Amino acid sequence: MAEIPPPLKIHPPLTNTACPWATTLDDLRQLYECPSTGAVTTRTSLIHGFDHDPSRHQYSLFDVTSHASNPVDTSPVPQANSSINSLGYSHIVLATYLEFLKIISTENPTNPRNKTFIVSVTGLPEDIIQCYSLIAAAAPDLAFPVAMEINLSCPNIPNRPPPAYTREGVASYLAAIQTAVSNSSLPHLPVGIKTPPYTYISQYEALFSALEDSAAASPNRLCPLSFITATNTLGSCLVLSDSSQSGLTHQPVLPFNSTHSPATTDKPYTMGITTGGLGGVAGAPLHPLALGNVCTIRRMLDASKGKGLKHIQIIGVGGVLDAEGYMRMRAAGADVVGLATGLGILGREVFEGIERGLKNGW
Repeated sequence: MAEIPPPLKIHPPLTNTACPWATTLDDLRQLYECPSTGAVTTRTSLIHGFDHDPSRHQYSLFDVTSHASNPVDTSPVPQANSSINSLGYSHIVLATYLEFLKIISTENPTNPRNKTFIVSVTGLPEDIIQCYSLIAAAAPDLAFPVAMEINLSCPNIPNRPPPAYTREGVASYLAAIQTAVSNSSLPHLPVGIKTPPYTYISQYEALFSALEDSAAASPNRLCPLSFITATNTLGSCLVLSDSSQSGLTHQPVLPFNSTHSPATTDKPYTMGITTGGLGGVAGAPLHPLALGNVCTIRRMLDASKGKGLKHIQIIGVGGVLDAEGYMRMRAAGADVVGLATGLGILGREVFEGIERGLKNGW
């Protein structure tokens, strides 16, 4: 195994993050062809797929001040700056995403855009070992670098709170990562975790306790992570329709369906929103909290003792919609800036707009 976990090499330091607008082959092609990003992130997938129910798993783009929104899963209202979703993960399995990458690689054999693909995955810790093996085995045949992100932060999973809220949850995945990257027969890829929004210090302390323990247990005394993606959506949020727009009295924009399929041992990721109308919010309302998460994680990494965590990079995510938001996220401590809601509202033009707005360059 390499002495230091391999770093992400992303330039320009701008990418999409795992989201509904990075689901299909065409989505990924368009993101790869965007001249203003240095990486592409797939929507989060599982080895055996996700039981997507379009009647329950939906998103809406809205204005945070008025709550004005169009019908779910449609184009945004003109003033939209936020999103809410009751989605789980992609219905497309990991193996198919790897096929998508092979197709894009074949279409672009010389990787003229010099982009990295970040394959976002989730599952139980033992699933993550298999995910890494599949991605690493595919990597040598691709024309671009590949990394793996483990999503430990989706707020919409019944009976399965985000694992990254507890030390034990994070530790179990770090142990799986250590096992995966120790396989000397496979290429050593950058691996990261995606964290949920933290709102009090004990949550950060739980994260860093797991990171430090992982470094101490590693043969080279280094945590096996290359990066942390902070942060995912904030769960348990409710958006009520603008009554002047709908003619109704403040109805939830997401489906009000209080029933869900409970998780089972053989299908732990059978999804459903646990409480009608609620979902994870991103975009403008998440931005200050995301900046605080990135800043706190950056400070704690920098203040950590020894070299065990110093190499970890941060992809800062949450509410970046323009060049000013990009610069704020970099100032907070992000090495790379990621977007999701902005992509849903503006398409890939959001990245080009950010580049135009950075008069002094990246």
